[in-house]
Amino acid sequence: MDLIKELNKETLQNEVTNVKIGDTVRVHVKVKEGSRERIQVFEGTVIAKKHGGIEETITVRRISYGVGVEKVFPVHSPSIDHIEVVRNGKVRRAKLYYLRGRVGKGAKVKEKL
Repeated sequence: MDLIKELNKETLQNEVTNVKIGDTVRVHVKVKEGSRERIQVFEGTVIAKKHGGIEETITVRRISYGVGVEKVFPVHSPSIDHIEVVRNGKVRRAKLYYLRGRVGKGAKVKEKL
C-alpha cells in the first residue's frame, strides 16, 4: 500500500486550483493535432466533483449553440494545462444535475459575494 501511495504522490500535480461545485471555470486542455500541440479552452459551470486524490475528476457543463455539453476532466491529468476560476457560485448541493433540465435564466447559478 505504501508503494501505491508513493506513486500517487509523484504523479499528483502540486499547483491544482481549489475548484468548488457551482464555480464557473476555464479549463485549458492540451490538444495534440498531428505533430502540433495547442491549448483549447472549455468554459462552463462545475456540476460535480468525484473521487479524490489521483483519480479526482470534475464535470463541467456549458451551453453551446443551444445544446448542453458536458465534459469530465481528470484534475491531475498531464493534458490539463491549468484551471482558472472565473466566478464563485453559491449552491447548496454537492451535485448540480438538476441544471440539465433547466433552460435560460433558470440554469444560472447565483454568485457568491
